[in-house]
Amino acid sequence: MDLTWYNTLNKPAFNPPSEIFAPVWAVMYALIFISFILFLNSKKSENKMPGLVAFVIQLLLNFSWSPVFFMLHSLEAGFAIITFLIISIFLTIIFFYKISKPAAILLVPYLAWTCFAAYLNYSIMVLN
Repeated sequence: MDLTWYNTLNKPAFNPPSEIFAPVWAVMYALIFISFILFLNSKKSENKMPGLVAFVIQLLLNFSWSPVFFMLHSLEAGFAIITFLIISIFLTIIFFYKISKPAAILLVPYLAWTCFAAYLNYSIMVLN
């Protein structure tokens, strides 16, 4: 990641310190993993395919945001990705809820953090 570039950007007053992001994402990834395991291990006989597809899509979008934002320096493309990420997390929660309520609930902090990250991405985009 190119933090040199990121450090030159104008940021909103609510921008958290850089040290916050790694621990928060560590917790988010742990919750995502536990949620996925609960979903997969659910004994419900309903079709899990919609949940699996939504999960994979949100994970791919999640993993694509950092390279686009930090390596390609594209605030706009980053914002587009994170917008689709929010939609895919929301759909994942809906599909997971049908199979495992605990699995769905564990994704709510992830959705909230991603909404905050989207607002931060948008604010940085506007300021620059």
